[in-house]
Amino acid sequence: MQPTTASHPYTGMWITADGNIRHELLPNGRYDEARGNRESAYQGRYEVEGDYIRYWDDTGFTADGTFRDGVLYHAGMVLYRK
Repeated sequence: MQPTTASHPYTGMWITADGNIRHELLPNGRYDEARGNRESAYQGRYEVEGDYIRYWDDTGFTADGTFRDGVLYHAGMVLYRK
């Protein structure tokens, strides 16, 4: 996979419908996820290939997801671009 760059169309903020989870894909290939009142609950790096995204949390946790029709499906969550 190639590192994500600032021009990648998926960078930016993604949130669940209830706004509880806010997932920011930063242009430098890092992400910052807030949950409820807990800012920066999870942070790490990510890479995107096509519509597939893979995450490596700074604590060692890994996850993945897919973008379909403008929606991010990640770890059982559905996130929409803000």
